[in-house]
Amino acid sequence: MEHTGRTAARRTQIVRAAIETIAELGYDQATFARITERAGLSSPRMISYHFADKNDLLRQVVIDVFTAAAHVMGPAMAAEATWKGKLRAYLTSNLRFLRDHPKEIVALTEIGPHLRTSSGEGYTSTTSQDFSVTGLAELLESGQAAGEFREFDTRSMAVLIRAAVDAAAQRVRDGSDVDLDTYTTEVITAIDLAVRLGDECSGN
Repeated sequence: MEHTGRTAARRTQIVRAAIETIAELGYDQATFARITERAGLSSPRMISYHFADKNDLLRQVVIDVFTAAAHVMGPAMAAEATWKGKLRAYLTSNLRFLRDHPKEIVALTEIGPHLRTSSGEGYTSTTSQDFSVTGLAELLESGQAAGEFREFDTRSMAVLIRAAVDAAAQRVRDGSDVDLDTYTTEVITAIDLAVRLGDECSGN
């Protein structure tokens, strides 16, 4: 058990070093040698012991960042009693995660074009977003069934909402001067207007 704990801690240390190296230097410059130096390890072989290759390490970076985001977003959404509240919590917690974890977001956007599946196939922006879009579409469908949202194509609306989040991630990567707190407020307002029932839009 102690050995397992040490292994997990070492993997976490390596993943953290990879995130910081990629965020600072970019994908191409994030060699095992540089990650080794950042992690304070004695040899790149220590990375190879825990990860089969660079792509294996990159996949773990993606998993860890998405898991961290889920730990923020899940409780925020669960705390809301309505589907409207859950949608707002989804947007708020997601965009605040981007704001509070810029290195992780830069690393993800750097990794994206280079990431490969275990069979060596490349991910496309569509396939990488599909899980999030599907889950969001299900949330929207539940809101419609509960009478909280108007009728619309939930898949299309989910793609639109994800596009707003992904645009913010790109801004984080590029060092944009867009204030993410203001952006969050505007996105929530826009999406709220887009999904609400017709009588709510007219103020009745």
